[in-house]
Amino acid sequence: MNITIIKAKSLKEKPDPKALGFGKHFTDYMFEMDYFDGKGWINPTIKPYEPLELHPSSLILHYGQAVFEGLKAYKSQEGKTLLFRPEQNFERLNISSDRMCIPEINVNDAMDAMYKLLEIENDWIPTFEGTSLYIRPFIFANENALGVSTSAHFKFMIILTPVGAYYSEGFSPVKIYVEQKYVRAVPGGVGMAKTAGNYAASIKAQYEAKKKGYSQVLWLDGCEHKYVEEVGTMNVFFKVNGEVITPELNGSILSGITRNSVIQLLKSEGYKVTERRIELKEIFDAADKGELDEVFGTGTAAVISPVGELATDDKKITISDGKVGKLSQWLYNELTDIQNGIKPDKFGWVKTL
Repeated sequence: MNITIIKAKSLKEKPDPKALGFGKHFTDYMFEMDYFDGKGWINPTIKPYEPLELHPSSLILHYGQAVFEGLKAYKSQEGKTLLFRPEQNFERLNISSDRMCIPEINVNDAMDAMYKLLEIENDWIPTFEGTSLYIRPFIFANENALGVSTSAHFKFMIILTPVGAYYSEGFSPVKIYVEQKYVRAVPGGVGMAKTAGNYAASIKAQYEAKKKGYSQVLWLDGCEHKYVEEVGTMNVFFKVNGEVITPELNGSILSGITRNSVIQLLKSEGYKVTERRIELKEIFDAADKGELDEVFGTGTAAVISPVGELATDDKKITISDGKVGKLSQWLYNELTDIQNGIKPDKFGWVKTL
């Protein structure tokens, strides 16, 4: 793929790496490519980060035909750029696109575009402990027309943002509210796709939870409203009597790359890991019996997010005495050490640029 590069007239001042937050600062350049029916994906370009020009009738503004991914780039102690299982993200992007009637992107081309963008923006990868360069590939419908149908024009883009911790608490236990009114997804819907509408639908519940003092919500299934599905934007795990259990992939749960990595890590260390339906009552009963050892979420943004409190309107349980559990800490250390090139990668997950 021949990528056109348009040089910026000036470069930005880089932010303080100790005060990055998440998704607040953006690098000097971005990648974009267009799709037109009959032409395919054309015009791959790296250009200065700048506002987009959208017509008021652009289909994305009306019908939400959009998908996205999230992954990170790290700097090793030797100064090399490292990526964690990046091909998985672009393969999953195509799975999401298929569900949303968006044309597939060649995974190798997408990877090449990302590599070139990272090569140009190499100095933006922060090296302060706990920081990384977050990579956001996304595709959206950009045909100028009204009418609920798939677009004839799409735009694929990659933008970059240097980030610190996803949650303001950092790597500390978060408080989670069990959502019992709203639902995130149902089997047959788009819960397994990283599509814009999924996240728009989740905002109300998260907003209400934060007003009550909670960082995120625990979603229950959309049919019977009693089985655990996800924590906010993360997959969720429970350690009960030494066994690690997590909701099975059922069509309404995202197939998380960190989720899969955690399962592989745990099994390699001899842990019993079970993927199955988990009733909320089972978790609360385990807590009452003193059998609920740990709860944690997994995802690219936070990596591992330990849960210190789980609550409904009627009941509240404290997990691991409100502290980071041993397993959560170990998983976080193992994953981040592999991602940063500190520990050997026996799984072949890390790509070095």
